[in-house]
Amino acid sequence: MSKNDVIETEGKVMDVIPGGKFKVLLDGGHIVEAHVSGKMRVNNIRILPGDKVVIEMSPYDLTHGRIVYNKK
Repeated sequence: MSKNDVIETEGKVMDVIPGGKFKVLLDGGHIVEAHVSGKMRVNNIRILPGDKVVIEMSPYDLTHGRIVYNKK
């Protein structure tokens, strides 16, 4: 598998966890722990509970993800 083989889904930020992680409720009803991507961290994109976000997940571990876009 290459780096481009990721699963992109949308979800809603439910809670902020210490250490820069978030609990995100996916559209399918699953809860995923996600961190902010480096590009969003460099550009100071703020994420608050209640925001709609796009998450990339690896097909190997569907319980962790990376937030790549904030739709607010």
